[in-house]
Amino acid sequence: MSSSSRMRKSEVGEVRPSQTLTTYGIGSLVDLPNMSVIVMGLDDWPSAHATEIAEERLLRSAQSILGPQVTRFLTPPRGPETQGSQTNWFDETRQIGVPVAPFPRWMVCSKCRLLAPISSGLFEPKQPPYRPDRACYVHNCTTQGKSPLVLPARFMVTCEHGHLDDFPWVDFVHQGPTNCKGLLYLYETGASGEALDVEVKCDGCGIRRRMGQAFGPNNRTSMPACRGRRPHMRDIDPNGCDQDHVKPMLQGASNLWFPVLISALSVPQASDDLGRLVEDNWAVLDKVTSVDVLKAFRLIGQLKDFSKYTDDQLWAAIQKKIQGTGEEVEDPDDLKSPEWKVFSNPAKAKESRTFKLRTVDPPTDFTKYFEKIVLVEKLREVRALVGFTRIMSPRDFDNAADVPPEQRAKISRKAPTWVPASETRGEGIFFQFSESLIQDWMKRNHAYDREFEVGHQAWRATKNLDPNKGYPGIRYVLLHTFSHALIRQLAIECGYTSASITERIYSQNPADGDPMAGVLIYTSAADSEGTLGGLCALGEPDKLGRHIRRALEKMSLCASDPLCSEHLVGSGEKLHGASCHACSFLPETSCERGNKYLDRSAVVPTVERTNLAFFE
Repeated sequence: MSSSSRMRKSEVGEVRPSQTLTTYGIGSLVDLPNMSVIVMGLDDWPSAHATEIAEERLLRSAQSILGPQVTRFLTPPRGPETQGSQTNWFDETRQIGVPVAPFPRWMVCSKCRLLAPISSGLFEPKQPPYRPDRACYVHNCTTQGKSPLVLPARFMVTCEHGHLDDFPWVDFVHQGPTNCKGLLYLYETGASGEALDVEVKCDGCGIRRRMGQAFGPNNRTSMPACRGRRPHMRDIDPNGCDQDHVKPMLQGASNLWFPVLISALSVPQASDDLGRLVEDNWAVLDKVTSVDVLKAFRLIGQLKDFSKYTDDQLWAAIQKKIQGTGEEVEDPDDLKSPEWKVFSNPAKAKESRTFKLRTVDPPTDFTKYFEKIVLVEKLREVRALVGFTRIMSPRDFDNAADVPPEQRAKISRKAPTWVPASETRGEGIFFQFSESLIQDWMKRNHAYDREFEVGHQAWRATKNLDPNKGYPGIRYVLLHTFSHALIRQLAIECGYTSASITERIYSQNPADGDPMAGVLIYTSAADSEGTLGGLCALGEPDKLGRHIRRALEKMSLCASDPLCSEHLVGSGEKLHGASCHACSFLPETSCERGNKYLDRSAVVPTVERTNLAFFE
């Protein structure tokens, strides 16, 4: 991670590669020890130091969202690994990384409380050559001891279109445009740290104003209109912004940045061993334009996996891959249907270097509920960042393609030709529910389905979204709630925390196409060997039956009952029934829908409802 605003370009901090997509992606703020920085757009990324990741299905989905000019996925740029004391901070390789710039640009002196932008020249950058983590700004406001640190002002403004700007300090304290040239000072008048205890003062005219007057629904309308600033791209949105007032936001607010991610599991499409090897190595083989290039790649050791195949055989396989199989092209935004076809027919699934399935018998007590249980001993997941949002979460939608384009902020000034991605390897357990049993349960609970649909429509209306779209049905509610119950139980014994276990729900009603009713619970890691097998080991019938029973028992009675079980869909801003943090909710990294569409009553009898449960 490197910075170059009035400082020599160098490393200022470190994050894990996967975090550059999920936590500290483009447009997000990163809190460093002495400053705050914003991650810049793709126009500034040094793509020459990145590694290509191949995943065709996900690439087609990215093209449908961002345009056909997207041709590849690249990992975040990384320099060579170094060893602590042996690090040479003057080496050019230390400048390789994800570019960042200081933001917010307004800073406050920790001693005299002077509030001014970096561009004012009042603050001096300091960059110790051997301690990049101590890069900072200081203010020479005292002759005693070291110059005090300058810290970022923790207030900023944003809008739902992804724009972000510095807080309008001058206009705010003067309650409108002014010609006053006085310096501003920011004081903490209380010990709570709340906005009501923060006061900004102009020493030119002596006017003061509390920051609490910028927050709240009554005060927000007094804020200025959004000017469309995009600091991660160093420009103003050429299309402008129609928001008549910006929303004040605190640094570190959880709704300041949400990644718009698309993800896919790598399921083998080829039917022969050579074809699967070509798929695994497509990031290299798609550069092969002739047999001569193929021979050159083999000479430099790029094709070690194909040692038992001749150049002609491999060239023929590459041509077959380019021409395709002639099958009908699937919907690029439907990433789950191809995976469902493989998981629901494990006997036909071919093993590859990154994919391996094994079918086991369902637990004795749950034979009628599940058509099959499949242990996914090897899997590979690829995630790509196609944008980000502010204020509104993408988890309010079924997939990234449903996020309104005007609310999905761009990650580069020009149409991107590549997007950042990461790949992880892991393991999981797949549950295929009995379709006939699911349909019988849905017919018996038509009134319950309508109740959830009305709640869905009311919730969508509060978000200014079309209330007649996006309803997944009670089939999804059942599968989703079961997934949460089992993840909470498996996390106790499998060796992974619940935040490390992820769900993937396969739900589709017969009216929308081939019916799907399945749940994949999996975990993955960036290590080349994936995970340690602790999750798959719990999928054996004798162990799995015990965990399912225990999960259902825990979900039948909640520590917050009877309040939890009495919660109705649509009663408030939360789109869920009998569910809460004590019984059903999972960390944000685990749930694909932000803890919505959950109801314990659909899975097990509760103290409030006993006639809806799918499991007897």
